[in-house]
Amino acid sequence: MVNGKRTLIIIPALNESGSIADVVGEVRGELPGVDVLVVDDGSTDRTAAVAVAAGAKVAKLPYNLGVGGAMRLGYRYARDHDYDVAIQIDADGQHDPRYVPKLVDLLDDNDLVIGARFAGEGDYMVRGPRRWAMVMLSAVLSRVAHTKLTDTTSGFRAANRRVIEMFATWYPAEYLGDTVETLVHTARRGYRIRQVPVAMRKRMAGTPSHSPARAMIYLGRAFAVLTLALIRR
Repeated sequence: MVNGKRTLIIIPALNESGSIADVVGEVRGELPGVDVLVVDDGSTDRTAAVAVAAGAKVAKLPYNLGVGGAMRLGYRYARDHDYDVAIQIDADGQHDPRYVPKLVDLLDDNDLVIGARFAGEGDYMVRGPRRWAMVMLSAVLSRVAHTKLTDTTSGFRAANRRVIEMFATWYPAEYLGDTVETLVHTARRGYRIRQVPVAMRKRMAGTPSHSPARAMIYLGRAFAVLTLALIRR
């Protein structure tokens, strides 16, 4: 339980055997009243075995579906097991579970709460085309959601029962669909979205893939995904 709500932490993971034990251990240490579900997204390493040894429940996908496919399975588990709250946390250790109670608190008056990196807490920085894309996405989606959003691609999110039910039956698996399109879909159906400032940490293991070419591809994809999300109903 977190703030009186039965809570499930969902951790989508792809080849994160180097960090998943520490992430699960930290979540269980900081939030002893929650259940932890690691969704192994077709990993080729020992992610699933390491997660089980760390004390998490594990759902293993037979092949890689991406974060969206993994999270859809996680939301189905949350719905089928009657959780009040489902919270997405990344498997690389960048999300600090100490912020979870703040996200859950805001669910008293909101349906989906985002842990925002660019809202005045911490020193996490993104530059170049990736930053341009994030600013553009935030400006448009703030208007769609009728609230200020500064980090619409954040994977640190808390959903209440109503949103869990919706995401269990509808959740896009395509690139950025799990962030951008879900916000458009949620806002257009009248659900209340809010953000809370959080500080982002460095990865516990692995190396992020950043390059000028990848950044430009990200910018182009972000425009395409946003356009499609606004067109779809």
